[in-house]
Amino acid sequence: MTTDHIKMRRVIWTVAMVIFLGTLVLWIMLPTKTYIRYWSPKMKSNVNHNTYFGPQGSNMLSFTIPMLLIAVLGSLYNYLRKINESNQNTSSDDENKSWWAGKLKRPMIVGTSPLGIVSLIELSFLIMFIALLIWSLSTYIHNRVTSITPRHTNKLGLESWKAKLEDSAVIFGHVLGNICLALLFFPVTRTSTVLPLFGLTSESTVKYHKWLGHIVLTFFTGHGLCFIFFWAATNDMAKVLEWKSDRASNVAGEICLLVGLIMWATTVPKIRQKFFELFFYTHQLYIVFMVFFILHVGVTCAFITLPGFYLFLIDRFVRFLQSRRRVRLESARLLPCETVELNFAKSSSLTYNPGSIIFVNVPAISKLQWHPFTVTSNNSLDQEKLSIAVKSVGGWSNKLFQMISSPSTIDRLEVSVEGPYGPSSTNFLRHETLVMVSGGTGLTPMISIVRELIYASSVLKIKTPKTILICAFKNSADLTMLDLLLPVSGTEHDISNLNLQIEAYVTKEQQPTTEKHSINPRVVSFKPKESDSQISPILGPNNGLWIGAIIASSFIIFLIMIELLTKYYIYPKSNSTSMISWSIQGTLNMLLICVSIAVTASAAVILNRKQNGQQKSQIQNTILSSTQASILPYNPEVELESFPQQSLSQSTNIHYGRRPDLKKIILDCEGSSIGVLVSGPRALRHNVANICSFGLEKNLHFESVSFSW
Repeated sequence: MTTDHIKMRRVIWTVAMVIFLGTLVLWIMLPTKTYIRYWSPKMKSNVNHNTYFGPQGSNMLSFTIPMLLIAVLGSLYNYLRKINESNQNTSSDDENKSWWAGKLKRPMIVGTSPLGIVSLIELSFLIMFIALLIWSLSTYIHNRVTSITPRHTNKLGLESWKAKLEDSAVIFGHVLGNICLALLFFPVTRTSTVLPLFGLTSESTVKYHKWLGHIVLTFFTGHGLCFIFFWAATNDMAKVLEWKSDRASNVAGEICLLVGLIMWATTVPKIRQKFFELFFYTHQLYIVFMVFFILHVGVTCAFITLPGFYLFLIDRFVRFLQSRRRVRLESARLLPCETVELNFAKSSSLTYNPGSIIFVNVPAISKLQWHPFTVTSNNSLDQEKLSIAVKSVGGWSNKLFQMISSPSTIDRLEVSVEGPYGPSSTNFLRHETLVMVSGGTGLTPMISIVRELIYASSVLKIKTPKTILICAFKNSADLTMLDLLLPVSGTEHDISNLNLQIEAYVTKEQQPTTEKHSINPRVVSFKPKESDSQISPILGPNNGLWIGAIIASSFIIFLIMIELLTKYYIYPKSNSTSMISWSIQGTLNMLLICVSIAVTASAAVILNRKQNGQQKSQIQNTILSSTQASILPYNPEVELESFPQQSLSQSTNIHYGRRPDLKKIILDCEGSSIGVLVSGPRALRHNVANICSFGLEKNLHFESVSFSW
């Protein structure tokens, strides 16, 4: 990366942080008398002059546009970082940031509470979030509730406690609930350009979506109950069915809350685990929830909480366009541990980092279910292939394994994918020692990393860190998952320079078993259709830049349309008072937002489809001449021994009937920088996090991979 690029990245990041801090100041000032009496009226008089954007103009300028601008800056920042990685160039600036990133990811809180593992950077945001809630609550109580005097209540014709009950309802909904709702959709925006600015990713922050969802519905439930009790106390229950045209619609709010409670009920862990489809389908009601929320609060208030949902809508529509394509599934590798590796054709324009995740849909099993899987292939070592490993552990995965392993072999399997998504950057090579700890299927993220190390040592001829892979399995059949560390076929690589030590633990067996497996290792080849496409970036190799372009252009188009709508329909002939109800205004705004996003995103996909079409025609010329699917025998031992100087089997030590002493292994590692990566069950991740959180062990850099999507 050139010096100019480094400076540009610093400038972009600084500007984004300044805008973020400015927006944070507005949120802090929002409940204060200064904002209510001075700032807000002044902004409304300037921004909403001549009804240019309508009454929502000031909130749009104060809360929506700054966050969207941060997202656009984030796309530029990520693009420049991608250029650096593609050039295999690491500057001192990047090394310093990697060092700081390791410190910020250090686990600070580890426990069995819903918080789970909380890193330093996550803890910082958590403290700011709690502080903002407390500040907003205390400020609003000081300004409103404590000002309720007998004179004030007599004027309203209410008793003091009834007036305070009404204000409490407002606090729960308008103050606390809106803050949480404004953040709710950021963690689940998979192509987010905002999170990487703070060293975060969607897959690592999805747990915050869960926390925020619980908090939002707790506050909104309190909001609704307080109003119901208030109406009952004032003998005004008729307001339950009230839908005013010029103010908040109570019916819309009740529908919003009812839908939210339905979604909330299915998130109970036992219900989600036993009835995942119920959880999945009811969660799609988020659209209904947001529509009636906007109809309830009005479009003016909605623009305060809109940015996160706006970015999520863009992400969701782009993913929808990608999911319409059927991808080219070329082969599957079956292992005795009832695990299948799916191998897809990949476009050369698609790049991804180790630890990335794709979402897979198999219409023959379920047309609506999408399941996340870690990519086991490596972008450098497997340039024309993308692979995932699926272990038969549930209803969906059992059906998939049975379809592929059945004697009546299928010629073709229709599959759609979304992604891959993953860490924007990984630099495992910066460590002197790399310790990877996995349990069960948690091995899958490590496979791509091992292949990355093989590529670095055998192709790039650079020094790789001493690598210790600790993997725990329940039975010896699961040991065959280690065969996935190497591709099923392809160019042989010299791994003599790879300092890899594999420590495999079989916890449920005292000695190797001699039982025959029900599934013999083999490879199943498919016969894809010509219409099946490679997995390729839906927006081309510069996906991040296109996302930024869609954000900017779609909102500009929305502003133009809303100006025309406001000028010629909502406030015609310079009338200062609108005759259009809140509901119609909210519906029109939502419709224009959806149209602007759909038009710009579709145009971006069409522009990139031409290049993808050329690549697709090249693939069609290389389609295999075979007319049937085939089953090929597969001998993993022969494949491993095909390496001339060293095989992975010689680097593997197998231990039966015990668990690894992780604390001893990790703390005995030497070096100034030791990377510790853990993937697997919650208890395992917490155990490793506790080890790395020791205050005296400053050289440990912890990172956890969670499957709690």
